[in-house]
Amino acid sequence: MSYMFTVSPDFSPDRLSGWYIFNTWMQRQMGVDIHLELYDDFCAQRVATYSNKIDLIYANPFDAAMLVREKGFLPMVKPEGLLDEAVIAVSAESSISTMDDLTAKLKVAMTEDPDVNMIGMMLLESADLNDDNIEKSIFDSYILVAKSLLRGNDDVGVFLAGSYDDLSNMVKKQLRILLTSEIGEIHHSFLIGPKFADRREEIQNLLIGMNENEKGQGVLESLGFKSWEKVDDEEMEFMIDLMDTLSV
Repeated sequence: MSYMFTVSPDFSPDRLSGWYIFNTWMQRQMGVDIHLELYDDFCAQRVATYSNKIDLIYANPFDAAMLVREKGFLPMVKPEGLLDEAVIAVSAESSISTMDDLTAKLKVAMTEDPDVNMIGMMLLESADLNDDNIEKSIFDSYILVAKSLLRGNDDVGVFLAGSYDDLSNMVKKQLRILLTSEIGEIHHSFLIGPKFADRREEIQNLLIGMNENEKGQGVLESLGFKSWEKVDDEEMEFMIDLMDTLSV
């Protein structure tokens, strides 16, 4: 039997080969056929998950919440020390120096990453900005968000902090961070679907032990991870409840 694996589209393009390496490693360790299917955008991926095509997913917090509560997915692990925080940034040449300089009719560049946008809008609310008094530009990747700022097409950009860090040094030198969120409880998670759930503990233990040998460490490095940490049902429910609270 073949299983389908996918990854939240918000990963850095530099990690593309890493996910294929990781998928090959999983297949060899488990002795099963796992196909990695990567989608260009969040909408296409959600169509696949709602159609019950996905068995394993490295999911952003927003989609993880939906998959756990609506599709019966179970949490397994999360990357050690990697939290989902949002960054509000501007071009280094921008006249905007602090959040206090932000005004109505602001042009905001962002992706379709739902949890990052939710946190980003919370940060913008501190400057009395909301959906009614800003102009949004939606892009397929954080690299394109950065390019829009550098070209002067948008005033500020909303980034996933980890993706901002993954931008090239040349690009980051031309940007300036105004504010970074400090929620500290929201993270991407590796989930397993109902058809594969009988192997949850096996896969969970396999992933947690990846950093214990040289080959596993190399695979983790290709993803930009140090190790995997266990996520139990209670931790996942806490994160989902927190996101519900933040989105009100």
